[in-house]
Amino acid sequence: MSKKQIEDAVKHSLESYFKDLRGSEPDNLHDMLIKIVEKPLLEVVLKHADNNQSKAAQWLGVNRNTLRKKLNDHKML
Repeated sequence: MSKKQIEDAVKHSLESYFKDLRGSEPDNLHDMLIKIVEKPLLEVVLKHADNNQSKAAQWLGVNRNTLRKKLNDHKML
């Protein structure tokens, strides 16, 4: 899957989300989306990094301590 396909999938999902709101205004949309996307991102990256947190942090472009905090925030430790 290309970056463009991922972008299109996100756009499609957001359009569906807004449709489901039926005119209601969203609240904290950025935070909601980050929380929704972050956990599966961490799960998949860790899986492909053979649960090597240093490698996963490098692939994600974050410090290992930042990764551990995110894992803890998502109750993945």
